[in-house]
Amino acid sequence: MTACIVGWAHTPFGKHDAETVEGLIVRVANQALEDAGIGPEDVDEIVLGHFNAGFSAQDFTASLVLQADDRLRFKRATRVENACATGSAAVHQGIRAIAANDARVVLVVGVEQMTRTPGPEIGEILKKASYLEEDGDTPGGFAGIFGVIADKYFQRHGDQSDALAMIAAKNHANGVHNPFAQMRKDLGYDFCRAESEKNPKVAGPLKRTDCSLVSDGAAALVLTDVNTALRMNRAVAFRGTEHVQDFLPMSKRDILKFDGCAKAWQGALKKAGVTLDDLSFVETHDCFTIAELIEYEAMGLAPEGRGADVLKEGITRKDGRLPVNPSGGLKAKGHPIGATGVSMHVLTSMQLTGEAGDMQLNAPKLGGIFNMGGAAVANYCSILERIR
Repeated sequence: MTACIVGWAHTPFGKHDAETVEGLIVRVANQALEDAGIGPEDVDEIVLGHFNAGFSAQDFTASLVLQADDRLRFKRATRVENACATGSAAVHQGIRAIAANDARVVLVVGVEQMTRTPGPEIGEILKKASYLEEDGDTPGGFAGIFGVIADKYFQRHGDQSDALAMIAAKNHANGVHNPFAQMRKDLGYDFCRAESEKNPKVAGPLKRTDCSLVSDGAAALVLTDVNTALRMNRAVAFRGTEHVQDFLPMSKRDILKFDGCAKAWQGALKKAGVTLDDLSFVETHDCFTIAELIEYEAMGLAPEGRGADVLKEGITRKDGRLPVNPSGGLKAKGHPIGATGVSMHVLTSMQLTGEAGDMQLNAPKLGGIFNMGGAAVANYCSILERIR
């Protein structure tokens, strides 16, 4: 253990027409510092996760965090980006600064504002997280790329439409209890399973309910070293972390195996000295329902091609052996790219400290997080445990 989360903040995810990227950053930065009981003058380093790639005109955003308080002036501030795993990239960079004894207190912020961008442009911006040499002409943006993955999975392992609907229904049911979620509506299995005017096919076998929501929002957390954290009101420690980067072209790997995801989980669990069976719950990257299905297999919860069995047995339900996405996941919560990974760490910390409100599980001890950039290209895993 080298770092702990000692405070956090989270905006609701959704459509924030009246706000700016700067305003979202300032709001969560101030709230996270206040929540941690730390003054801006005590911050040693700032890390901002912001994907952008065309979502907002302002593209030099690291110093916008300094707008939160004049006392942040002259603090080190860096913007990081790693596609949809941008938020976790920011968190992991903060951990490394503390592990290197180069910082005692790090403020991490994740932000994105997507909804002001016209729909067709959103698809083209998100497609930049793929390998354009091969995938640039795929219709439907990033949904089209995961539609191809779903098609290939169906061809290899049989029609999984029931399983995808079960994932969507599970996550939407969980999202009802998340005050930060963009969609707080229990859609039910039947609606998610059936193709309809309100739930049309989007790409390949993927329907609208199989796709995460375009969203605006921000989240922030405060990291400290363990000794400092133990003197504070609460401390959620990183038992283990792992970052694995894979090839960008899908043609260079078996895209149905999510090998980078598997290696990230293996590395984080080994560093934490635990197994998957020791975890109380998992927040995983369900940008599309097919991603969550394959992630079950990559994390070792099910054999290859048998992810659907986990759903049929109820293992990943909120009352199951290993609840997955008790927050509702990206599917219900929304997916503001740069904020997503930070959000996952905030919501996991809330669970472990018993502060998750209506989302709260029964006395969880260990939480696992998997945040993915691109099609299993950037893979980040964290294992968290409350130590105070």
